[in-house]
Parts: sequence; C-alpha cells; structure tokens
Amino acid sequence: MSTPQYTRLEGRGLLSISGEDRIDFLQGLISNDVTNVSPDQSLYGAMLTAQGKFLHDFFIFAVAEDIFLDCEAARLDDLKKRLTMYKLRAKVEISDRSDDFNVYGVFGKGVTGALGLNDQPGATGPFGGGIACMDPRLTDIGARALLTDASALDDAGCDATVMESYEQLRLKLGLADGSRDMIVDKAILLENGFEELNGVSWDKGCYTGQELTARTHYRGLIKKRLMPVHITGPMPTPGTAITLGDAAAGEMRSGSGDVGVALIRLEQFRTAIADGKPLQAGEASLMPTQPDWASFPEPASED
Repeated sequence: MSTPQYTRLEGRGLLSISGEDRIDFLQGLISNDVTNVSPDQSLYGAMLTAQGKFLHDFFIFAVAEDIFLDCEAARLDDLKKRLTMYKLRAKVEISDRSDDFNVYGVFGKGVTGALGLNDQPGATGPFGGGIACMDPRLTDIGARALLTDASALDDAGCDATVMESYEQLRLKLGLADGSRDMIVDKAILLENGFEELNGVSWDKGCYTGQELTARTHYRGLIKKRLMPVHITGPMPTPGTAITLGDAAAGEMRSGSGDVGVALIRLEQFRTAIADGKPLQAGEASLMPTQPDWASFPEPASED
C-alpha cells in the first residue's frame, strides 16, 4: 500500500466516563494504569472477573474532560451495567456516546504523517474535529480515529477500503478481537498477549482480577497462547478442537480467507514447528506462527 487506508470499525461502541472521580473509579477496575491517559497518550486494557478472567477489553482515550472507552458495540450494555455496579458514591457519570463518533481503523504506509502522530504505541492527538491515536497495542496495525465522519481522512490522503483488509492484517499479526477470540469468564489476559501488547500495568496497585494476572506472570504459568494460523482447507468454525496427532493442541478462534487466530498449547506448537507438521482442525490443516511481537515462555527446566 503506497498510501494509508481506512475503514469504519462498525462493531465498535463508545462509553464515556465523566466526573471528578473518573480516574480513581476506573483505576481500581481495569488492568492498565488510567493515570497515564492524556490528550497525548491512549491505552489498551481490560476488565476482569474477581478470579482474573476476561470480561471486556477496550481502548482508553482522554476526550476533553471525559474518558472514552472504545469497546465492542454488541457488549456495550453489559460493560455499562458492570461499571455502574461499582459506581456506588463515586462522582462519575457513565454514558453511551456511540452516536457522537465513529471509530475508524487507519493502516498502511504513511499513517503517522497523514494523522500528524509520532510512531509510539498510543501516541494521540487532535484530528479532524476528533482524535487519532497510534494503536496502543502494536503500531503495525496502524491507528484508530474517533471522528464524526471520514472526510478528514479523505482530506489527509487516506483511501477508503473494506473491513476485510483490516481484518486480514489483524489476523496475520495475531491480535485478539475481544470476545470473538477471548472467551468471556474463561480467557486469561497473558494467554492473549496483553503483556507484550501494553495492556497490563504491573505497578499500578490493586484492581479487580489482579491477583491471578500477577501470579500467572511472576510464576511463568502460561502454557497456551493465541497465535496466527495459516489455514489449508475449509475455515474451521470458532471453538473447533485442534489436534496434533492424538494430542489435544488447542481451539480455533476467528478467521478469514486462509488466515486465522487460534489458542494453541505451546508444547504442541513447538512440536509442530520442529517437525514441520501442521495441526488439524476438522478437515483443515493449520500451520501456526509466533508473531514478531510475542514472547513465548520456554518450557520449565526438569532440573
């Protein structure tokens, strides 16, 4: 791509958290350090159960005097309900702002120049009457923009494209797309790359679900990881069991064309790579890869 491309991310919704307690309120509930959100810096984070299991992930922006959460539109009401449960006497208001802005993904060569941003994850600035930020997870996926319409992107020399182009890039990079790839009340953040993708703060203090997340991190308990898979044959449906010979190897998640993401056991991943043998999911053969950004833990020593 010689110029940046953009597509509207129609599956996204926006919640705003306003009021003087907005930072303290969110700080005790989500995995990242909300005190670092500013007009210059956006974040990625998640809300967990008390047992440390995934509930929601979102992008976190400072918009004027409010904090915006860019979340799954289909699950916005559930996120709003859960946040409201914790409101108690906190001086905050939680509002659905999905009608005020559209969320766009902007990607390809020249994104930083077109949007006036630097190349650091989460770098944020005003753009086209809204805001734009480099993706706080991984700049290889490009940027996100909150805008009333796409005219500013057109004026900046970006080309409109279909959602499928963005989806293919996401899958090739091995990035999870919310509850499509992380099972609610079951998924663990570190199995889905949250450490490498800047989604967890290790020094912010307590938040709901912190104990399991920290224990998993410091004890090196990760045995499975979400990763890209190249698919030969029919696309497996999400949840399809993946095997290597007679051994269980994982589960399929989302996919498109001949690429997808799957939660794979690291033991079977290493065996498949070493032997050059694909995994199986139904009638399809899957060849997993380790993304450049990901750090897979080595197996524990038997000494």
